[in-house]
Amino acid sequence: MNFEDKQICFPFAGNLFKMIQSLAVFCGSKNGMERIYSEHAAELGRSLAKNQIKLVYGGGGNGIMKILADNVMKNGGTVIGIIPKILMDWEHQHKGISQLIITDDIHSRKKAMYDMCDAALALAGGFGTLDELFEMLTWNQLSIHNKKVFLMNSGGFYDHLIAHISLLQRNGFLYESPEKRITFLKDPSEFEYILNNEDQNPKL
Repeated sequence: MNFEDKQICFPFAGNLFKMIQSLAVFCGSKNGMERIYSEHAAELGRSLAKNQIKLVYGGGGNGIMKILADNVMKNGGTVIGIIPKILMDWEHQHKGISQLIITDDIHSRKKAMYDMCDAALALAGGFGTLDELFEMLTWNQLSIHNKKVFLMNSGGFYDHLIAHISLLQRNGFLYESPEKRITFLKDPSEFEYILNNEDQNPKL
């Protein structure tokens, strides 16, 4: 399978999406080099507010994290930030969100985020974003939870990662097709499309 050439359906479209009332978003505490990363964070934030979906995120007040949270709040949405004590200075916790939860450590933060969300989505980010994404995918694979996971490939940011996931499958290290665990998106409009079209499966 070649993700670059393959048309990938959104496998979970349907009534399940009507059950998404809260979304955990993993993303960077920096803006990154390309403008599209910030633009997609802002667009996703507006979309979550519009669709009355609560944002659960890492609680940071910098980078894409801040842009995402700010746009949810500015449009009348709800934002819950979850940040460990050790990162309060590093990420400069956001002081303008609905609720900020402080955990003892990073592991507690991740578990709280997973527990409080109905689904999860990864925007552009660094090591922390990848850690959160793959831990949630691993828990999903082990049937610890069955929450849907989305990967936003803003401007091709995750092209190499998607290619490596394809390599994992071709080399026999995955138990099933990656699309059963991850829904790949190009931009926030595709996520909103899924939310509002129960009977249609758009393709990338």
